[in-house]
Amino acid sequence: MMRKLTLLLVASFVAFAADSKLALDGIDSFSEKALQDWKCAGFAIAIIQDGKVVFFKGYGLRDRKHSLPVTPRTLFAIGSATKSFTVTSLGVLVDQGKLDWDKPVRDYMPDFRLWDQFATERMTPRDLVTHRSGLPRHDLIWYNSGLSRKEMFERLRYLEPSKDFRTTFQYQNLMFMTAGYLAAHIADMSWEAHVRKVIFEPLGMSGSNFSVMDSQKSSDYSLPYSLVKEEIKEIPFRNIDQIGPAGSINSNVEDMAKYVMMHLAHGKGVLSERNANQMQAPQMSIAGPGNDKELGAQSYGMGFFLTSYRGHYLVHHGGNIDGFSALVSFMPQDQIGMVILTNQNGSSLPAVVSYNVYDRVLGLDQIDWTKRMKDQQEKTKAAAEDAKKKGYTPQRTGTHPSHDLAEYAGEYEHPGYGVARVEMENNELKFMFNGLGGTLNHFHYDIFEVAEREQNPLSKMKVQFHTSLQGDLDSLALPLESTVKEVVFTRLGDKRMTERTFLEPLTGAYQRGASTVTIAFHGDNAITMTLPAQGTFDLIPVRGTRFNVKGLTGYSIEFKGDDLVFYQPNGTFLATKKK
Repeated sequence: MMRKLTLLLVASFVAFAADSKLALDGIDSFSEKALQDWKCAGFAIAIIQDGKVVFFKGYGLRDRKHSLPVTPRTLFAIGSATKSFTVTSLGVLVDQGKLDWDKPVRDYMPDFRLWDQFATERMTPRDLVTHRSGLPRHDLIWYNSGLSRKEMFERLRYLEPSKDFRTTFQYQNLMFMTAGYLAAHIADMSWEAHVRKVIFEPLGMSGSNFSVMDSQKSSDYSLPYSLVKEEIKEIPFRNIDQIGPAGSINSNVEDMAKYVMMHLAHGKGVLSERNANQMQAPQMSIAGPGNDKELGAQSYGMGFFLTSYRGHYLVHHGGNIDGFSALVSFMPQDQIGMVILTNQNGSSLPAVVSYNVYDRVLGLDQIDWTKRMKDQQEKTKAAAEDAKKKGYTPQRTGTHPSHDLAEYAGEYEHPGYGVARVEMENNELKFMFNGLGGTLNHFHYDIFEVAEREQNPLSKMKVQFHTSLQGDLDSLALPLESTVKEVVFTRLGDKRMTERTFLEPLTGAYQRGASTVTIAFHGDNAITMTLPAQGTFDLIPVRGTRFNVKGLTGYSIEFKGDDLVFYQPNGTFLATKKK
């Protein structure tokens, strides 16, 4: 009897394997053509069906210069596909009774604070991982910034929301960073150590890591590439360790197949079925069906996007970071899944290949997604070229800056985003923010434009300078988020104006009419001004010997020898230093 059962099981597996092989017949030629169509250096794919890996293979090159091929063990950055790992690790903490999805984050981290007080008090771990915080992306806080997770966590309070809390889906990396920061706080170990302990080790994901620096220590890793003017070009690795919980994992399709099989098995071996199912259940609506009739309404679970493909429930998440695109995709009801990892940023190849695989395995007619997507791209490109040919532009010609160029140079600060620098170099203005930027070209009036340059996210960004009532350039505004007003950076004073040797000669008593004005130290690197019956005010360095009076709009003072000049909205007044 046992022998007969064994023979039946073997026969069943052989039939299963044969069916899978038949369905995927021609996948090699399709994949090679996809590489050419999308000008991609290489990619790897693993396909899972009914709890088994039925196909995995590498196509193209991981290193074009040395003609090194992609293999199933080649490491790629998976970008935002990392997000579901962060949710899974939080789910483990929920299973352990250490975390509740629906208790306020402040119950666990009292220092958590957002711009909106209501959101501050009500935000839960579930909210952190469902993109409903009310905040737009604000990605340039972390991108190339070098800020630690703690520093980013502390700056969340200065970021303006664009929607009310829990009303609108808005993709948000900083909230996922915060989710990982929360996991580390509760688990009493780093986010990396926790993910390794509760996910990588139980699943045997021994090749995966958390930093592109570690990937480059491997004997089998892919270089990053980008398509520049229709040419494949190698680009530098982008280290995103600081935003890790939102996107820093690097892996291969061999390891990632184990992860997908775990989720297809409702969390078996890692996560409770209840929490695995919550990840795959709608938590936040995104949009109704779009132009592609094969794709259904979209929503977000917890770390996964949810939709349907040709009537089949589809769970997926992509990932994009400099030089890499990734896709984790599976159909839980059909027990089909796959992982596609590429070495080209912003590539459509993962989506095209995934749809083709689903068509094959589900026994459906194959749709030419490459043609459809390229047609859509061509229409968008044509619309932009048409506007350019007709000369449509918002630029006002014949204008000039209101100040000499040298006066625009200085440091400008925002409490959340940090410091932006404008420098005068070879009679040109240079703009720099988080190590990004370039030459500033005059656009019109007091608005300049960052010169266009490859792989620069600030290319063609407008920089608008503002002038104070006294005629000083006192701030600049950057359109860092399209859904909120421009982010304003306030000009910092000359650094020497915070030195004790500079400030000390300015202190003392000054006679203004019948009143005595007192200038005194506040600490070692700042001074205050005390006015009789009005109180004491902090003085904010501007430049030269001019200071703004904190808390009084349009009020500033300037030291000129023994004279103290008051610039006020209602006039200019003089005080003289007492001997």
